[in-house]
Amino acid sequence: MATGTNIATYFEGTWHSGDISVIKAADHGAWLGTTVFDGARLFGGLAPDLEAHCARINRSAEALMITPSVETAQMVAIIREGLARYADTQAVYIRPMYWALEGDELGIVPRAGATGFCVSLEEIPMAPPEASSTLTRTRFRRPVLEDNVVNAKAGCLYPNNARMLAEARQKGFGNALVADAMGNVAETATANVFMVRDGEVFTPIPNGTFLAGITRARHMSNMRADGMKVHERVLSFDDFHAADEVFLSGNMMKVTPIRAFDDTTYEVGGNGNPVTQRVREMYWDWAASDGA
Repeated sequence: MATGTNIATYFEGTWHSGDISVIKAADHGAWLGTTVFDGARLFGGLAPDLEAHCARINRSAEALMITPSVETAQMVAIIREGLARYADTQAVYIRPMYWALEGDELGIVPRAGATGFCVSLEEIPMAPPEASSTLTRTRFRRPVLEDNVVNAKAGCLYPNNARMLAEARQKGFGNALVADAMGNVAETATANVFMVRDGEVFTPIPNGTFLAGITRARHMSNMRADGMKVHERVLSFDDFHAADEVFLSGNMMKVTPIRAFDDTTYEVGGNGNPVTQRVREMYWDWAASDGA
């Protein structure tokens, strides 16, 4: 079932209206989960960091032993052709995808050069500026490279994220703050995470257990250009309980303020989270000036 509405699909060289079928039952991706994707956004007629997202899916494919079949520039051109179907007032989730078509003689290892490709565009509104969420801990952790393909944006990783998110919702929270294998904070079930303490910004240092996102890097660049002190550190859950502000960074909604982490609350709105509000403001300013 689609998440959004007003869907357009690129498959086998053509744009189609609607959510068409693309994967066959015997495809390696359907059978063994060899799928990768990336996500970008269109809002206000802008598609920030689109080239970076298209480049990343090709790296993800290689990490999952799938042969990328579309060059970055060609993929950008295909997507922009599809986005021309939408008005500037429409917010669109942009999702290019690869999957393996065939396996080796045992069926397990993807066969080189046998790759499916499509792009799905879905109209999904951006969250309003006042939207916020809550966090709780989860017993599930981020995997490491030795036991999973954490260096790819791979579909096979997301059942674990779904367990995290489902557990958080069962506890009455909106998302889960997730540990790495060492028990330090890595990210949330759906996005990278930042915290603010005494006006300085902190985020978990990339350690090979989570993707340090494109939007995360954009926020860090914007903040440093604005004179903020931004640190990548090993962070504990206690650090987040002691924070003044917490916010999430992800492609889907860009900036999501957090108003509570378990029994710790943070002021959101008004003058309560000035850094988070400034990060959001800077992102939209950057997108309007340089991000398309």
